[in-house]
Amino acid sequence: MTKRVAGTAGGIAAAVPAALFVALAGTALHRHDLVLAGLQVPWGAAAALVLLGSAQVWLGAAFRSVIPAAVCGVLCYALTGWWSTLEAGKRLIIGDTAGNVWVFGIAVTTIAMLLWCRRYRQPAG
Repeated sequence: MTKRVAGTAGGIAAAVPAALFVALAGTALHRHDLVLAGLQVPWGAAAALVLLGSAQVWLGAAFRSVIPAAVCGVLCYALTGWWSTLEAGKRLIIGDTAGNVWVFGIAVTTIAMLLWCRRYRQPAG
């Protein structure tokens, strides 16, 4: 097994628990908001997206590949998507502003972090 393949496998192995943590912590955090001049500001959803982006940059830099960052984003999106479709009373993410910012922001953040993490790739060879 080459060093590049081993690094990718290790990156994926690290991305799975990172995605689980970010999905759980972000889902718990996304409901926090602040009322400013009568306007609800979903700061928890924004903080959850910063947490996701931080984990993805760390994975991309540590393993010098975009693959672990992509795995983290896709798994986090899948988990939060699943949690938002559970039946009423069990649903962890509802379709309000904070929930939509959290769920759909995962896709936007993941794309942005994949573009950013391209700079960490190892040169071929």
